[in-house]
Parts: sequence; structure tokens; C-alpha cells
Amino acid sequence: MRVLLVDAAPEELLGRELERLLGHGLAVTLNLRRVTDPASVRAAWAGQVDFTDVDLFDESALIDEVVRGGLGYHALKSRAGVPMRAALLAAATDRALAHRLRVIGRAGAGTDHVDLAAAARHGVAVTHTPGSNANAVAEFALAQLLAVSRSLLTHNEAAHRGRWSTPAAPAAGLSELTLGIAGLGRIGLALAERAGFLGMSVQGYSRRATPTPVRRAESLAALFTTSDVVSLHLPLTPHTRGLIGRAELALMRPGSILLNTSRGGIVDERALADALRDPAHPLAAAAVDTFAHEHAAFASPLFGLPNALLTPHVAGMTRSAMAEAALRCADHVAALLADRPDGVPVVTA
Repeated sequence: MRVLLVDAAPEELLGRELERLLGHGLAVTLNLRRVTDPASVRAAWAGQVDFTDVDLFDESALIDEVVRGGLGYHALKSRAGVPMRAALLAAATDRALAHRLRVIGRAGAGTDHVDLAAAARHGVAVTHTPGSNANAVAEFALAQLLAVSRSLLTHNEAAHRGRWSTPAAPAAGLSELTLGIAGLGRIGLALAERAGFLGMSVQGYSRRATPTPVRRAESLAALFTTSDVVSLHLPLTPHTRGLIGRAELALMRPGSILLNTSRGGIVDERALADALRDPAHPLAAAAVDTFAHEHAAFASPLFGLPNALLTPHVAGMTRSAMAEAALRCADHVAALLADRPDGVPVVTA
């Protein structure tokens, strides 16, 4: 079974990922485009895997690779949210190919980068690794909260300029703040547990009625109006796209903070930027790790705002989280290709 490793795991984890895939008896083609030292990787793995070099965010280039020589691939594996839309899926499942696409594997939780409806039409199973980065993202959200609530970046910048700056007013301690968590899945619950240990009052909102130990807000609006900090942990779906806009932001408490480590499309970035520019707005600051436009297309109206802490979608990137995601994804892909779907998470439209 032929597998295209569209974007490989970084550094030493790459070797573990390749060994796991090869151990399942899969024929691997490794895309070298984002590999740190491609020459060393070629030397180390020559004769065991094939190599290509393609821009993973260039759809036409990726399609060319998939159909090159009329061979095709049985599976595509990615970790960075490589767009896999209708055109790619149609090309990869063309009956003229020797090997038609059967599986897409994502080393991570989100699958909004895949056209799930098109995948279903073409008979392609989409698997992912939910929960693999839950602890990493929860820890990152806490880091965002601490950095923003204690103005660490402002103090750091002033100190580097030789200015001894002290806050005009003392900051609130964590035990004085109420944390509202939108989305009570694995990440939301991991954050709630950690925040509780630090003495925060925690509440959450979820459309699902699954019992949790977290006190529930009656609605998303209620969560926004009764929380000092709101942290978003929702999947990007047609229901959640653009969910947080001007009306929702206006509900927030004076001096409040918004954290987003979920998906950029959930928040109206223009509305968020306008709120952060307005000194009369109740929202005081935001920390954003995910954007509507990322990677080579990275752009946002939040650029340049001193009360916006921006990071490049790195919340889930710890060694343990990335290793678990990469190896679990390899196992899922191999199981589906071997027609052993039991226990493998498959996402449907």
C-alpha cells in the first residue's frame, strides 16, 4: 500500500514515524519540502522510502504529485492542516490511477482542512487523532492567560528598552478570575482541571449534554457575560464558523480576555481587532494561536495591536503530543488500509 507523507513529523520524531509506517508494511513516499535537513534524511532512508519535494499548500502541485506516472497513493497523511479539497480528492481517486486514494490521515484533532463531503462521495475514509494534544493545548491556554493577565509582553518590551515600568494598577490574581470554557471536549476539560488546581472559578458551555464536572453556563451568551476570561475549544464546523463576532464580544465583562487555540474561522478577526482598538470596549486583550489565513497565506487585522498576543498555531506542539499524534495516525492509516476499522476514529461530513 502506497502512502504519501505530505508533511512529516519534525526532527528525531521523523525517524520514529517512518519506522512505524514501514513496520506496518507500507510503501512510503516522503515529501521533503518541510524537512529541516533533507540531505541527511535522504542519506539515512535511501532504499527504504521514496522521496518527493512538493509545496504542500499548492493544490495543483500536490495533485501533480498524486497522479504522477499514473500511480497514485492509497493514503495521504498530514499534520499541518494541508488543504484537501474536492479537486484533489477527485484526482486522487481517478479510476485511471493504478492506486486510488482510500484513506486520509491527520496527525491531530481538526479535520476542517478536508472536504468531508467530497471524501464521502469518493469513498475516502478520513481519520484523525482526537485528544492527542489535549494536555499540550490546555497548558498553552494557561500560558496565554498568564502572559496576558500579567502583561508579561509589555513589561518584557519595556525592560529590553531599559525602562523600569510598573503597572498603573495591580493585576488580578487567578483566584479572582472566572474562566469560561467554550467547548467541553478533551482539551476544554483538561484546561478546566488545571485552572481549578490554580484556584480559578471555572464554568463551561457545550451544546452536548454529556455530564462533566465543570459547572455549566446556560448559553454561550451567559458564558461571555459571566466570565473574566473566555477560552475557545470548539471544532470549526458550519455551525461554529463566525460564531464569535461583534455581538458576542460586546457581552464580555469590562477588562476581559479572549483566548483562542481552537480554529481561526470561529472568531471574526475584524470584529476582534476593532474591539481591541476601542478603549471603551469591555474586551481588554486577546491571545490568538489560530487564524482564518495561516502558513503562506498568513494575514490578519490583528497585526500590530499591542493588546493582542499572536502565535503561529503552535499550542499543540510539544514532543509528547506530536509523537502520540504521529504514531497513532500511522496506526490508524495502516488499520484502515488493512480493512481493520474497529476502534479507528473516522470523521464523517
